[in-house]
Amino acid sequence: MPELVEIVDHGMVREVAMNRPKNLNALNLQLMTELADALTAAAADASVRGVLLTGRGKAFCAGGDLKWALDFADDPGVSFHTLAGQLNRVAVELRNMPKPVAAAVQGAAAGAGFTLALACDFRVMEKSAFFQQAYTSNGLCIDGGGTFTLPRLVGMARALEIAAFDERIPAEKALEWGLVTRLAEDGAARDEALDMLNRLAERSLHSFARCKDLFNRAFQNDFETQAERERRALAACARHEDGREGLRAFVEKRPPKFV
Repeated sequence: MPELVEIVDHGMVREVAMNRPKNLNALNLQLMTELADALTAAAADASVRGVLLTGRGKAFCAGGDLKWALDFADDPGVSFHTLAGQLNRVAVELRNMPKPVAAAVQGAAAGAGFTLALACDFRVMEKSAFFQQAYTSNGLCIDGGGTFTLPRLVGMARALEIAAFDERIPAEKALEWGLVTRLAEDGAARDEALDMLNRLAERSLHSFARCKDLFNRAFQNDFETQAERERRALAACARHEDGREGLRAFVEKRPPKFV
């Protein structure tokens, strides 16, 4: 039986690929557990300086495996409570990852596939691909951190519109609304996302991690608290070897070397 998650290292970038192409990478419990484990390992591996999240086949991810959910338990609430626990592990690993994470999106990114893409730092989307939140059309509510990330990306009014009407969001509209970082020609999203991560891998990973952590907590702090967190983080960056190298390079009028 093929592995449900494939791991491929491209130099300093690790590709973590969902591998249920015949099911459009629909998320069952095993796939989500393996995905969470793979992301935990990537976060802890010092040789990994960027993570690329992909889906094998025609789709990035069509969402949760609803057939699995209905077969798992007589009470579908039990199924979704179990499934959502592992999805939360994945989403939290993506948001807390102290290194850049990019999703390469082709075909459908729907339901949990949509919220997984939103949990990444960057999204490169093929021009024929689309997003769809999908939950509410099936009488469900959004999970996987989607109610956290979506309004932060598009604003509260637009997020509620997406939840209420559940219309497909084609790539051009996703770019216009700020849901994706850039568009790619069909078949090129993976390579473009990998190129982006390779360029980021040459920059200061410590600086990126500090900025990501500050942004993640910015909406839950008042101004004074956030400004103080920035001050402490800035001092920590200046003490770190990356900060020291960056400051020396600036004074010496040369490009810094962070790797």
